Amino acid sequence: MTLLDAYALVAFLIGGPSSATVRGLLREGDTAVTTANLAETLDVAERRYAIPVLRSMEFLDPLLDGPLTTLALDVRIAVRAATIRSQHYDRAKRDLSIGDSILIASAGPADRIVTADAAVLAVAGRLQLATVALADKG
Repeated sequence: MTLLDAYALVAFLIGGPSSATVRGLLREGDTAVTTANLAETLDVAERRYAIPVLRSMEFLDPLLDGPLTTLALDVRIAVRAATIRSQHYDRAKRDLSIGDSILIASAGPADRIVTADAAVLAVAGRLQLATVALADKG
């Protein structure tokens, strides 16, 4: 499975630098987003790009009925995310959010994480998880 972070979905929504890559991954199928990253996507799209949540969902709903599934947070993932963040967070060097930690915790050994976030890429690498690095968010 390919796990998309919020940056990937925002890029898809706004036609950002990584939108073509994200569209290609969605066409491949077997993609997912954590519910935490979906919430972050909707928040960022509205706050930074003035795309109302309901408008973003008009674009995302068809994907959620097809190539993009959601991964809900459960107790096992919550504990794993907290452990990952407590072990890898560094305010100055690796600012790993709880949403990022949930994303990483949701990935299994056969999955890959799609992000432009250097902290996520670094921690996923340390945990020997496959990644797809998107164009830097600048």
